Amino acid sequence: MNYNSILEKCTLCPHECKVNRINGEFGKCKAGKKVKIALANLHYYEEPCISGENGSGTVFFSGCNMCCKFCQNYKISQEMYGREIEIEELAEEFLRLQNLKANNINLVTGVMYIPQIIEAIKIARENGLNIPIVYNSSGYEKVESIKLLEGFIDVYLPDLKYYDDNLSRRLSGVNDYFINSVSAIKEMYNQVGYPVFNKDGIIKKGLIIRHLILPNHIENSKNVLKWIKENVDKKVFVSVMAQYFPTNRAFETNDINRKLTIDEYKEIENFVFDLDLQGYIQDLEDDEEKYVPDFENDKNIK
Repeated sequence: MNYNSILEKCTLCPHECKVNRINGEFGKCKAGKKVKIALANLHYYEEPCISGENGSGTVFFSGCNMCCKFCQNYKISQEMYGREIEIEELAEEFLRLQNLKANNINLVTGVMYIPQIIEAIKIARENGLNIPIVYNSSGYEKVESIKLLEGFIDVYLPDLKYYDDNLSRRLSGVNDYFINSVSAIKEMYNQVGYPVFNKDGIIKKGLIIRHLILPNHIENSKNVLKWIKENVDKKVFVSVMAQYFPTNRAFETNDINRKLTIDEYKEIENFVFDLDLQGYIQDLEDDEEKYVPDFENDKNIK
């Protein structure tokens, strides 16, 4: 793959900015020519089948093609904290994480670096990388770009944040989230199918769809979960997350400036059980902030 030709007129995501990233132009995601990462380390707060006891070898990429007011990783997604690395260095990070006994390589928000990621996976596999690759995504993807990843990704872990595009426009600055996300999710499913686990319960291949419950927007969550039930194979897994807490610009937005209530949580919990969906529903806790990595103090980034 000639990734330079892709970056010269970037249309990797639904924004199709067509900027020349090779010449230093920036689009919605703020990514340039080089890969930029904010953290590469073992992570223990993913789903049990991903983190397990050994942890997930997580690489957090800097930048994002969405601009969520409530983003818990806004320091890297919107403020672009991180460091630039060469493709060969990214491959070395994959191998280092494998040597740390990571269950998998977990690529967090990598849409703007898909061509470089593919090249890094090729190099790493030639040098012994043999653990599953997880593509951890906001869901705002183009089908054509997901097709580029076929054969390189073992596990797709997309969000399905919104059913209501009015909500996605207001809270994340994206006009066409739902149609692009569900189209991408269908392509992901076509590539990897429903989850397959090893003897220790760690996922080897398959699709898990995440959804974060937002306060005051329970109907959005119900519509998302209902769509999954009616449009994706019944064996697909969902991961319903209750870890929302207001951060970034959420404090300025009246309907999302608080955590979930127990009543909201219970309503969605009951709805998931009524739909008979497989997967996980996260417990409602008092210290949701623990799920956010300390990017600025990660020893592997300094």
